[in-house]
Amino acid sequence: MADIKRRSLLAGLVALGAGACSKIAGSETGQSLFETAEGWHRAAHRALAGKQGLAPEYTRAERSPTFKGNGSVTVDSDFYRQQLAGGFPEWRLMVGGLVEQPLALSLADVRALPQRTQITRHDCVEGWSAIGEWTGPQLSALLDAAKVRKEANFILFRCADTLYGNAYYESIDMVEAYHPQTIIAHALNGEPLPEKNGAPLRARIERQLGYKQAKYLTGIEAVSSLDDVGLGKGGFWEDYAGYQWYAGV
Repeated sequence: MADIKRRSLLAGLVALGAGACSKIAGSETGQSLFETAEGWHRAAHRALAGKQGLAPEYTRAERSPTFKGNGSVTVDSDFYRQQLAGGFPEWRLMVGGLVEQPLALSLADVRALPQRTQITRHDCVEGWSAIGEWTGPQLSALLDAAKVRKEANFILFRCADTLYGNAYYESIDMVEAYHPQTIIAHALNGEPLPEKNGAPLRARIERQLGYKQAKYLTGIEAVSSLDDVGLGKGGFWEDYAGYQWYAGV
């Protein structure tokens, strides 16, 4: 049943052009080669960049005049529309999973944390790029406050938006989670995050492609495995379009 669902979704995504720009071979041999290449890519990136290698940062003069929305550009629910209209007073970011101290953070709580502002380039798998100025706390600060347990191997992002009836989600490893440029952004170019760009909160994982930058965040979970999340590939596009889980740039 899962294979039928996956094929149906993949066909719809390719036909409608909703973020998928290439069709991945579905054979077992092709998938094996694909996973081997992904493992090599991840290892090479880690060796070259190191755990704290930084993505390039830019000046305000280099910011793009517009920063397009892509994939989901809103959340189709009455609750989201009400929160958007009122400045997200009841929105909560839950931090849980394998942690000692679960958190429920309001938007005001997120803004009250120590902030990082960075001007970076967003590279989309579809081939376009844009430079934007992002502001928010480092993800590491949230994870430290929640006291992540040693069994955690991945950080899972839960999102309010859906595509084709399936909840969007993404995940990263602990190296990327604790990277200094990995932040939970609430502002773009000095203004509250626009609806099309993931308001009120989105992830910025600056060393990876755009589809890893989960929007409309509702939850951050520390997990030991990704096998039981979605279809087990670690993210929406990984599950339904065969994208690489590790999307380093």
